[in-house]
Amino acid sequence: MGKALSANMEDYLEAISLAADENGRARVTDIRDLLGVKTPSVTGALRVLAQGGYLKHEPYCGVTLTAKGRRTAEDVRRRHGILSAFLTDVLGVNVKTANIDACKMEHTISRETLEKLHDFLHQYTGRPHQRKK
Repeated sequence: MGKALSANMEDYLEAISLAADENGRARVTDIRDLLGVKTPSVTGALRVLAQGGYLKHEPYCGVTLTAKGRRTAEDVRRRHGILSAFLTDVLGVNVKTANIDACKMEHTISRETLEKLHDFLHQYTGRPHQRKK
C-alpha cells in the first residue's frame, strides 16, 4: 500500500472530478478556479498526482483521472457528502458552513465513524447520502 495522500492532494482529486467534462477531462483553469489557487500550484500538484498514478496530464489537452484517481476522488466526495449532510440535516448547520467544515473533516475522519454516520443518516432521513456532482 502506498503513502497516504495529503488533504491538499485529496482536494485536488476532488476538484478534478467535479471539473471534469462529459469526456472525463478537466481544464487546469477550472481546477484552479474551484480551489482558489494560482496556476503554478495546480501544475505542481498535477505533477505529484501523475507521478503517483492518480491522473494523466497532457498539456493543452487537460487532465484525466486514472481508475486509482477516480476511486480516491469518489471516496473523498462520499466522505464530504456524508459529513455535510449530517451537519445540515441533523445539526441544522447552514450549507456554506457545513461545506467548509466537511472539507476539513473529510480528511481525518475514520472509516468506522464515517460508516456509523452514514448508517445514522440513512435511518434519520430514510435516504442514503452522498455529495452530488
